[in-house]
Amino acid sequence: MPEHNAWLVKAHSDLKSARKLFKDDDETLDTAAYHTQQCAEKTLKAFLVFGHQTPPKTHDLEKLLERCVALDQSLKLLADDIITLIPYATYSRYPDDYFEIYRSDVEAAIAIAQKVFKLISTKINMKPDPTLKIF
Repeated sequence: MPEHNAWLVKAHSDLKSARKLFKDDDETLDTAAYHTQQCAEKTLKAFLVFGHQTPPKTHDLEKLLERCVALDQSLKLLADDIITLIPYATYSRYPDDYFEIYRSDVEAAIAIAQKVFKLISTKINMKPDPTLKIF
């Protein structure tokens, strides 16, 4: 399996995890949101690998997107979406972190992660999972 596809497999796993946790209960919404950020991060890294670049060891979606845009200007359209997911990388990772998140926030984050995944996986010619449901 090409390395960029391996990144997409991991990204898709994060997306599936977010969707499962979203269906569960409100106590897992923060973790569901975290997985949406992880999906976007790994998807952007997949695109960098596809573009023959080594993905940086960062969780910074803006920096990752900037590098992806350098390879394909059309990815600029993801900028506002990516900004929405940024807080989910850190706001819920540790016991002393607390932020209020609503089901509607997570639903929107899942839709964004799906959009990023679908757009980039299509660009690198890997068919998205046909069972993937877009909200």
